[in-house]
Amino acid sequence: MKALLNSTYALLLMLSAVKSLAADASNLKPPPGAKVAVVVFEDLQCGDSARAYPLVLHAAGAHHVPVVLYGFPLPMHNWSFDAEVWARFFDDKSEKLGSHFREYVYANQTKITFAKLQQFVQKFGDENKIPIPSANDPDGKLAEEVKADYALAQQIGLVHSPTIFVVGRNSVSRPFVEVVNPDELNQFIEDMQKKAEPETPAHQVSKGKLR
Repeated sequence: MKALLNSTYALLLMLSAVKSLAADASNLKPPPGAKVAVVVFEDLQCGDSARAYPLVLHAAGAHHVPVVLYGFPLPMHNWSFDAEVWARFFDDKSEKLGSHFREYVYANQTKITFAKLQQFVQKFGDENKIPIPSANDPDGKLAEEVKADYALAQQIGLVHSPTIFVVGRNSVSRPFVEVVNPDELNQFIEDMQKKAEPETPAHQVSKGKLR
């Protein structure tokens, strides 16, 4: 029965692949104060997410645009949901710490198992002098945030992790699915930045600054 369910799930993923390529991400927007952002739907247990993460950070940093992360832990991965909840726990300490935790998980991804996840979390906490509580999400708030992210991904029509968008105030790029081409990602960011630039009359000089 388990094998049948796995086969059925795999078939549904294949049948949904075309839908993901036509994903409707029109509701995604840059955070307040930003004209352009890179939006990533991530799965901390996904090898493609691990490979894409540093490329996305580098491209976004080079173009001075923020990265917006959404949790998209796929059902086939048995510890990704819990890891995403822990990522939110560290995000609440600081955005930098949350990003560092994701890098740490991706770097140790092949060593982490469902049974060993807590050991790796404890080691990360010890290395960064962050006390690790016995219950990281006592009221379930962080888990609900991850579930809300997953629901958004389903609403958009995503089935792949990572799925990456470059978003502007009024436009969204086509999705980058699984494998990220750095040159293409850079070009999409630059194109979106040009679209987001306000039209300036010829007799005026813009005094804006990059963030």
